[in-house]
Amino acid sequence: MTSDLRSRLLLLLVLPLAVLVLVSATLDFRSADDAAAQHDQRLLRLLPALADSVVAGTSAGIGPLLLLAPSVEEFLRRSGPYTAFSVRTVGGELLLGEDWVQGPLPSTPAAEFHSIEFGGVTYRVAVQRGSTDAGELVVALADGSDSRQQWLQQLVLRVLLPNLLLVAAAGLAIHWAVGRAFKPLVDLANKVERRSARDLNPIDASTSPQEVRPLVHALNHLFELVRAQMDSQRRFVADAAHQLRTPLAGLQAQVEAWALLARSGGKDRNFDQKWHPALSQSPSSAITLGVDEVEKLRAATRRTSQLAHQLLALSRADARNVDTASMQRVDLKELCELALGLHLDAAAARGMDLGLEAQPVHATGHDWLLRELLSNLVDNAIKYASPGGRVTIRCGRCMVRGALRAYLEVEDDGPGVSPGEHVNVLQRFYRAPGAAGEGTGLGLSIADEIARAHGSTLQLMRGAQERGLLVRLLFVPEPAASAESPKTAMGE
Repeated sequence: MTSDLRSRLLLLLVLPLAVLVLVSATLDFRSADDAAAQHDQRLLRLLPALADSVVAGTSAGIGPLLLLAPSVEEFLRRSGPYTAFSVRTVGGELLLGEDWVQGPLPSTPAAEFHSIEFGGVTYRVAVQRGSTDAGELVVALADGSDSRQQWLQQLVLRVLLPNLLLVAAAGLAIHWAVGRAFKPLVDLANKVERRSARDLNPIDASTSPQEVRPLVHALNHLFELVRAQMDSQRRFVADAAHQLRTPLAGLQAQVEAWALLARSGGKDRNFDQKWHPALSQSPSSAITLGVDEVEKLRAATRRTSQLAHQLLALSRADARNVDTASMQRVDLKELCELALGLHLDAAAARGMDLGLEAQPVHATGHDWLLRELLSNLVDNAIKYASPGGRVTIRCGRCMVRGALRAYLEVEDDGPGVSPGEHVNVLQRFYRAPGAAGEGTGLGLSIADEIARAHGSTLQLMRGAQERGLLVRLLFVPEPAASAESPKTAMGE
């Protein structure tokens, strides 16, 4: 943008200067032409006086003599070495004056003008054939002070070159001045470009020039509109998810009770009357559901309840104050131990081995968001890994490109995700084709959103022995990270 504006201004300012140079050169030439015309008229007036200055010799064998008229003498005296004359016969023989003052001999009495160069000077020569006291002769006057001849000779050195240098200097000055003038606009563009996508705070207009302030006010107005829209969307998602949690929790509790009753075959009547009074009424008013139907209903309510929870988590992870809220030191080992305790029952229900490989390590971040990230990763691994498989939670430090960085990772030995699907599975509500288990397609996208809030991104790679999926979060290097149990980075 700036480069284009600079080029436009440079063209718009230098082009008139170039036109002015051409106009100036044209005017100079016209002035020289007018002065040369006056010189021609002066020479034309002096030719008759020069002819009258030639007198015949006083005796036989003596050629014509020259008695200069006062006007011719004054002309030759004032112009000094830049004037000369010659007197020749009609055949071209030099009688008086300088031999180099010559040219085509005129055949008529009309005066003729031409230019000759002598001694590095271009002379304007006027030649006329006429009658003198010594007979018919050809007289010529040469003038080297013709301004038109000087202009043509010194056109490059005295007109074009200085003007071109002036245009070039003006172009450089304009380029520098435009760059300085546009610096506040460039600084404003860099400031907006460096902003986080969630930073919609208004720009301070007082630091911008008066001409740029309307643009700053327009940007602030746009930020306000976007912020209001984002706040409205977040409130809607948060409110909808929050309002869904209570009825869904009740619905899930009742469906879980139905499932337990269906599995017991209706033998627990006290349980039946306590949780489902409608079932203790007459059989004609009761609704009978099979075990399969109850299980399907329970799975649907679980997915709906999980979706509401994940929508709320996504809304919190995407909140605007995540970037501005201060981060704290988080104990990653304690975080992994907490996730292990929360998911042991779910892993045991599927006969899976949920393990922990944690080193004492701390990182800077949002504790509640990292808990949500780890919970989503472990929950995903348990859901999609094969029954009886292994899921491992890890934390520690690894060396990445010369910097020691803390990491969190979850690895399973399930079917994994093909490399071509790594980008897709991070999209919201996306499930890989053929994926088993129950899911909403939000787990990895929530984790990735939380990773971005910590200035990083999730890394998806193959697990050990090229099986399963390993998901890792590398934290931003700390200025003075202590070397707690360094470990070589894998898959980096």
